[in-house]
Amino acid sequence: MAQTPAPSGLDARALARVRHRLAVGTGAPWLHQEIARRMAERLPVIRQPPAAWWLWDGFLGGGREPVAALWPKAHCTVVEPDAALAERSRAALRGPWWTLGRAQAPVVLADEVADGTVPMLFANMALHAHADAPALLARWQRALAVDGFVMFSTLGPDTLRELRAVYAAHGWGAPHPPFTDMHDIGDQLVHAGFADPVMDQETLRLTWSSPQALLDELRTLGGHAGTARFAGLRTPRWRQRLLAALSRLADAEGRIAMTFEVVYGHAYKAAPRPPRGETAVVSLDSLRKTISGRPRG
Repeated sequence: MAQTPAPSGLDARALARVRHRLAVGTGAPWLHQEIARRMAERLPVIRQPPAAWWLWDGFLGGGREPVAALWPKAHCTVVEPDAALAERSRAALRGPWWTLGRAQAPVVLADEVADGTVPMLFANMALHAHADAPALLARWQRALAVDGFVMFSTLGPDTLRELRAVYAAHGWGAPHPPFTDMHDIGDQLVHAGFADPVMDQETLRLTWSSPQALLDELRTLGGHAGTARFAGLRTPRWRQRLLAALSRLADAEGRIAMTFEVVYGHAYKAAPRPPRGETAVVSLDSLRKTISGRPRG
């Protein structure tokens, strides 16, 4: 029986394989750490810091240190999507030997987060790596307490436009699944039940010294886990063609540039509205009799 593709075009099983590979890596990619730092710079707009906050996809998101530096007294709980990443987070958060191995923050699985308990949720670079982004937004909304808020970042559609142009010119298909426009994400937030969503974006331009250095760093960000990816393994000859095509993008200093559009968002969970009264059903005949019985003039 064929599986129904996710709304994002991502393959859930391929994503699981990517997460398993990244779980044995050294930690959050450099780009994720930089975006986490920039996200934390936006937190001072919150007038009353929360007593506790939840870090979603903490191992690969790399957001604990910048937020903890801003809110040192706030209690952090790290949330991971699977057991492998949860174990890596626990190992990374374990204190030195003189603390008897006590963790600096508890680590839980995403399925273990109770609804209505989270005052603040910080999710860095997690949304675009989820097979069903609208479902993840709805999960965040359920997890938040009333008046709690979420702050997140994700990649926008301008990301890697230069790489897409290379692939298109050679008829290789798309090098990654599509990224969602920030206005559509704002609509998804409203649909998920959030209040007062605010979206923003910035464009980063990163450069590398060689095609291989570029591909190596892109691999640390994940990989093509889309349902429309090439079915099978690429050949060494194809790889040489890719490296040659990328080398032609180098500027006068030999640097290869790629664009990354970073989308930021935050929204609140408002108190539920009181239920309206029961709907009154009036037949058309009854309505006609009422109108015809009214005095004229």
